[in-house]
Amino acid sequence: MKTTAKTSTLTIRLDKDLDDLLTKASRRSGKNRSEIAREALRRQLRLCQFEALRQRMMPFAEARGYLTDEDVFDEVS
Repeated sequence: MKTTAKTSTLTIRLDKDLDDLLTKASRRSGKNRSEIAREALRRQLRLCQFEALRQRMMPFAEARGYLTDEDVFDEVS
């Protein structure tokens, strides 16, 4: 038995430059424009989640002496 995921539709307006970039990316990758747009949106939303988490964690990290990304990198390398 195959389960179908619920989907919704989002309509957006693209300026010509963005439309051209999307079309070129679609041709290069062999993916349709919707797939490219979904991937880009997913990536952007994950970045936003990461930045929100980072902002929440910064006071705790700073209290322990981690002030930069390099501080964290040095600790885990």
